[in-house]
Amino acid sequence: MIGAHLAQRLKEAGLVWKPALGDRFAIPDRDLDEEVFVLSNMTIEVHTMPEGKVIGFNGTTEWALDDVEIDETIWLPREDQLRELLGGTFRSLGCDPDGYEVRIDLLGEERRFAGATADEAYASALLHLLASITQ
Repeated sequence: MIGAHLAQRLKEAGLVWKPALGDRFAIPDRDLDEEVFVLSNMTIEVHTMPEGKVIGFNGTTEWALDDVEIDETIWLPREDQLRELLGGTFRSLGCDPDGYEVRIDLLGEERRFAGATADEAYASALLHLLASITQ
């Protein structure tokens, strides 16, 4: 799983979260920075309100949260979600004793991105892809 710092960089680069069951997320700046939450139809759900989407905490929770706006959260995409976001640019994932490497093809040019975990390598490649789109 990528950390909140890398997830925040993806968000700032323009990654848009479309919440789905099973998605993990963090809530920074509320003394919950180290907690990871998971969307579930049992306890944590996305509700569409007139003012926008909010994440509702149903029932009793340890932190007594009622809801939090999507903009106040950071999506922590899984490895498979990161790979899917790379779309047709993704070529391969490899590993060696030093970590993982993702290869993508961007406009006919191969790019390589390393990470200590596969998730981090995918996230680095996605950061590059998002940056190339906004240029």
